[in-house]
Amino acid sequence: MKRAFVVGYPISHSRSPLIHGFWLRELGIEGSYERIAVEPAAFEAFATTLAGQGFAGGNVTVPHKEAAFRLASVDDPVARDLEAVNTLWLEQGVLKGMNTDVIGFLANLDQEAPGWSERLRQAVVLGAGGASRAIVYALLQRGAERILLANRTLDRAEALARHFGPKVTALAWSEAAAALQTADLLVNTTSLGMKGQPPLDLDLSPLPGTALVTDIVYVPLETPLLAAARRRGLATVDGLGMLLHQAVPGFERWFGARPRVTPQLRALVLADIEAHA
Repeated sequence: MKRAFVVGYPISHSRSPLIHGFWLRELGIEGSYERIAVEPAAFEAFATTLAGQGFAGGNVTVPHKEAAFRLASVDDPVARDLEAVNTLWLEQGVLKGMNTDVIGFLANLDQEAPGWSERLRQAVVLGAGGASRAIVYALLQRGAERILLANRTLDRAEALARHFGPKVTALAWSEAAAALQTADLLVNTTSLGMKGQPPLDLDLSPLPGTALVTDIVYVPLETPLLAAARRRGLATVDGLGMLLHQAVPGFERWFGARPRVTPQLRALVLADIEAHA
C-alpha cells in the first residue's frame, strides 16, 4: 500500500486528506494520505528519510516550502523560479520536488472562466507574499502585458517586481483602487477576507464591467471581495478550485493514476467547509 502525506506546522486545518482520500476511493487504489505536523527544526530530518518511513511522497505547506526546495532535486522550472516546492516524491531513491501552485491557479481559471487569458492585457495583483509570486509567474506565462502589484509594504512589492522584470510594477496599497480602471483581471493573494481575518476593503467601482475578479482565499467560499464584485455584475472565480487542481500532479506521481477535479469532489470539500464554518 502506497502512503503519502501533507506536512506543515500547524497542519490540522489541511483539507488535502479529504481530497486525496476521495480520489483513492474513486479510483479503487489501496493507499493512504495523512496529515503530519513537523516543526521547522525537524523538517530536514523528516524530508530526507521518506523512504525509511514508507512514504512515496507528499505535499508541503507553510512553513516548509522553501526548505523543501533546498533539500530536493528540482528539475521543475516553476519551482526553480519560485524557489519553493509544494510536492515531493521519490524517484529511484532520489528526493524530487516540484511546485503545482501555478498549475492549480491557471487550471481553476481555465475551468471556471474559459477564455479568460485571451483578453488578458493588464492585471492587478494584491499582495506580495509567496502566493503572489506564484500568481505573477502564472499571469506572465499566460501573456499578461502588464501586472500592477499592490502591497501594504511597498518594499516587498518592489522586490518582487524587480525579480520578474519590466512587465511588473509595484504600487503602494493606496494606489490599488486607481489601478483598477484599466484592469482585465483582479487577483487577491492576501489573507484579507479569510475567516478570522479583516475583510479586504477596496472600492471596485473603477473596474471595467468586463473584468474578472478572483480570490485565492476559499474559506469563506465567497469572500467579501467576491461578494462585492458579484453585486457589481462582474465575473468571479473563487479559490477552492486552485486547491483542488494543484493536488492533481502529486496524486499522479505517488499513486500512478491521474485524478479529475469533478463537481462531486468540490461538493465534498464544500460540505466540510460548511460543517466547520
